[in-house]
Amino acid sequence: MGNHSNKEKNYLSRFLPEEIQGWKAEEKDQSYDPQTIFDYIDGAGEVYRSYNFKELFVRRFKKEGKSDIIVDFFDMVSSKDAFGVFTHDLEGDEVKIGQGSTYKGGLLSFWKGSFFVSVYAEEETEETTKALLELGKTIASSIKEEGERPDLLEFLPEEFIEQKKVHYFHNHLILNYHFYVSDENILLLDQQTEAVFGIGLEKEEEFYLLLVRYPEEEKTAQAYESFTGAYMPDAAEPGLVKTEDMKWTAARVKGDLLIIIFNVASGTLAKELIEKVEKRIKEEE
Repeated sequence: MGNHSNKEKNYLSRFLPEEIQGWKAEEKDQSYDPQTIFDYIDGAGEVYRSYNFKELFVRRFKKEGKSDIIVDFFDMVSSKDAFGVFTHDLEGDEVKIGQGSTYKGGLLSFWKGSFFVSVYAEEETEETTKALLELGKTIASSIKEEGERPDLLEFLPEEFIEQKKVHYFHNHLILNYHFYVSDENILLLDQQTEAVFGIGLEKEEEFYLLLVRYPEEEKTAQAYESFTGAYMPDAAEPGLVKTEDMKWTAARVKGDLLIIIFNVASGTLAKELIEKVEKRIKEEE
């Protein structure tokens, strides 16, 4: 696929303006697919690939005497994955662009429909920030579709949603980024699994909820066996263990879902939290 220099060719170019507050699009846009993305971004390429992106379209805007503004526009194909890749890094302020956004230090990220967009200035000034946010709004309004959030989020109890730190993903590379479980893929995660990871607070201490949906119940049962065998070989009772840091971890299967609570102060609380999740699942069914 490689790079296109012809603006007409790329179906994603229609979402981006040619000019914003005196910054003009460079002659040459570029595009990358899952094979060529590493030519553009080294390490982070794996993150986008883990969310099954189809194409990345890049446009650079220039203005005499000012730093460049660059748009990375990702076609994620599904709104779940657009939301998911947005949740990979939630640092920054919500600036009400698209269906969820963050702005921090010259970098704006947002998702809308099945697209994920990042807009950044090579140097942050008042002027670039103004132009960059305007550019973000312009792009977001040119995307007409609204995307659905992953339905797995419905199963999270209130205390996790309120934390505003809910990550959605598929594979164990991303899980380990947010919370290290194991070098090995003991939860049998892959591109067909869907997972949400939420952070809760109990007396200023963080604890974590991982909810995974597998393609079929048999796989969920296998993942439970694999996880409990590796992570809690000396469990106090099935699916409940006190870890070396004197915290508790609990795991339970509910149909095609695997529920795991990490890092809780007591075994009782771990079980209560799992029951809360089960109750939510029942309500949503």
